[in-house]
Amino acid sequence: MLNLIKMKIEKPAYEVFEAFVDPDKIGNFWFSSSSARWETGETITLKYDLFNAEGEIEVIETVENQKIQFNWGLAEELHTVTIILNEIDQSTTVVEVREEGFKDHDEELINKMLDNKEGWVFMLTCLKGYLEFGVNKLREGLVK
Repeated sequence: MLNLIKMKIEKPAYEVFEAFVDPDKIGNFWFSSSSARWETGETITLKYDLFNAEGEIEVIETVENQKIQFNWGLAEELHTVTIILNEIDQSTTVVEVREEGFKDHDEELINKMLDNKEGWVFMLTCLKGYLEFGVNKLREGLVK
């Protein structure tokens, strides 16, 4: 099963790409911190201070200004996330997030897919706020 989310960001693809892969920028809209720059083959530790949480991702592939693909989650529920950056013109990029790995026969499938989709939409909203308007505190407003 596949979760698919898209959002238009009024910034060029290189700025969107850097927001994800640069450890100094990701904390402005998503995780509190990232242990290193996201590069193909790297294992990155991500911290989320708001929930006192930490986890690792394995970066499968990065294509500068075009694509970021990584695995995350527990071994039995490993998901692959692909972020595609489609630059429409020099000032607009459509960000597409695809998450795969949901189990078809999981009794909680719909709830898990909706929860994750909600998370991706919120993350993209925070990215838009950060890149377009300089707002870097939206993520802190999430209440679960």
